[in-house]
Order: sequence, then structure tokens, then C-alpha cells
Amino acid sequence: MSQSRLCEDFSSTLSMTTPPAPPASGVRSIPVRTAHGTFDVWTRRSGASPHIKLLLLHGGPGCTHEYFEVFDSFLPQAGIELYFYDQLGSHHSSQPDHADLWEIGRFVDEVEQVRQALALDGSNFFLLGHSWGGILAIEYALRYQQYLKGLIISNMVWSVPEYNRYAEEHFLRQLPAGVLAELQAIEAAEDYDNPRYMELLIPHHYEHHVLRRPYAQWPDSVLRAFEHLNPKVYIPMQGPSELGARGKLAQWDRRADLSRIGVPTLTIGAAHDTMDPQQMAAMAKALPRGSHLHCPNGSHMAMVDDQVVYIQGLIDFLRRVDAQAIREDP
Repeated sequence: MSQSRLCEDFSSTLSMTTPPAPPASGVRSIPVRTAHGTFDVWTRRSGASPHIKLLLLHGGPGCTHEYFEVFDSFLPQAGIELYFYDQLGSHHSSQPDHADLWEIGRFVDEVEQVRQALALDGSNFFLLGHSWGGILAIEYALRYQQYLKGLIISNMVWSVPEYNRYAEEHFLRQLPAGVLAELQAIEAAEDYDNPRYMELLIPHHYEHHVLRRPYAQWPDSVLRAFEHLNPKVYIPMQGPSELGARGKLAQWDRRADLSRIGVPTLTIGAAHDTMDPQQMAAMAKALPRGSHLHCPNGSHMAMVDDQVVYIQGLIDFLRRVDAQAIREDP
């Protein structure tokens, strides 16, 4: 089927579906053990499937599951069981005040505890990580791929230094000279709480590369996710700058390790993303069982601003991997 026909058919499904308010049913609090004691993380199940169970890892770090709520309108109807999840430190989960909890390895341990609690395994467990969640998904796969049926790396490249390079060479040069100079002056003064910082970023950066709609038209689910972001997690790991990563993640690089991930993996990139779409395609080639989905009209939130391509491509991947597993099952 051609992409234009596919999009036409799926658009009719979209137009017939009114996004419901997220249901409270399926909510479950899962205890997570840490060096500082046991804390609770929030999860919610939507839909039911014996063979396709998708756990969602949100970005940030310190953001929330809320911007994934769009999936509620489409994936359960496609026979996919969803698990929304707020990582430790995020809005709906416990928010302990221990700075040493905000480390990649500790988050990987957390995801594994969540998997065990939800009884997910290699017969049904798909993991989708978006942005920071993509880093977390890669790290989880490198340690625990025996439990995965499939992996989705959405809008995250294989190297934060490469992300920073792309931002500097691509996005910063697109900004009007006066805007860039003012942003750099605010950052040099470390005056990130200055209202002018966001006044400049929203029209000149966010509306072009984060979600390609006027800010006044951003969905409530996305606005809630941004409103609920926990800076005590975000700033130590990402850093205070919105023009590049400067925190603990600044040197993260897994280019040499993707070949070790042997499960079927989909990388999702977008033409207008803050992440280099060419690197997203290259990642798929580096993965032994990789495939790639390109969202030509999307940005960092491509599940919103290139929704038809993103969601149909995701559904196709999940179904394809499941069908292959059924054929291979003796």
C-alpha cells in the first residue's frame, strides 16, 4: 500500500475518533527499591493484548507520561496493550529528594523492576523510549534485551555530543542574530528564570522543532507534561540550557554499542526534530534487526504533529514483529 493511501485510510480512523479523557481504570502504583529506600511509581494500563504489551518511557528527564495520552485514542483499538508510566521523580510518582538517584543506571534498574511487576517478558514486551526515554530504552536493551520482544527508539540519536553538535550547526544558525545573541546573554548570566528566555524560545525554537503548531494550539496533554516537569531531575541530567545538553548526559554516547542489540528495533525520526533525522536513519542500519520510520512533517513531538505517519508506522512495526514471532514459534 502506498504511503498516501495508508495515510488516507488512517486519517479516516483519526477523524472518527474523539480523544477521550484518560480513564482512571488500570492505574497501579509499583514499589521501586533504591539505595534510599522504597518509593512508588505510577503506571496505567490501557487496552488488552496477550502478545503486544507496550511500555512507554517518557522524556525529560523528569517529564511525565502525559504527552503520550494521544496513544490512548488509537493503539488499544489496534489490539495493543499500553502501559503509561511516570518514572521516579516525575509528577505522578514519588519525588524523593536524593540527587544521587538521578543516574542512568539507577533508572535502568527501575525499569527492570517495573517490568517484573507488570509480568512482561520476551513473548510480549515492547519498550518505547522517546527523547531521554530513548537513552533509557537503549541502556535497558543493552542490559536486559533477553526480556524484550521489540524496541522503539523515538526521537533520540545515539550520541548526546552529536546532538549538541547538530543543535549548534543546524538550529542555532537558523535563529535571527539578535535572538541568538539575547539567548546567549541570558545563558551566560545563568538567568534561566528570566521570562524573556521562554518568550524567545517558544516562537523561535519550540514552535519549529519541538511541536510544529502555534503554542496556543498545543494539546492540553503536552502542556500538562511541560508544566509538571521536575527541574530537580531535569537540570542535573539535561542541564538548564534549552540549546544543548550540559548536565550528566552531556557525554553519553552509544554509537559503538548498538550492534549489540539483537531484538527487532524501530528508530523514529522527524524532518524538523531537534535530533538529526539522518542519524536516526543511520542508527537503524547499525542495529542488526533495525528498521526506520521517517516523519516528514514532524518535529520532536512527531506523535502529535505528524500523527498519522507516526502512529500508523508504530502499529505496523508492532504487528510485523508479532507476526514474525508467531511464524518462528515452533
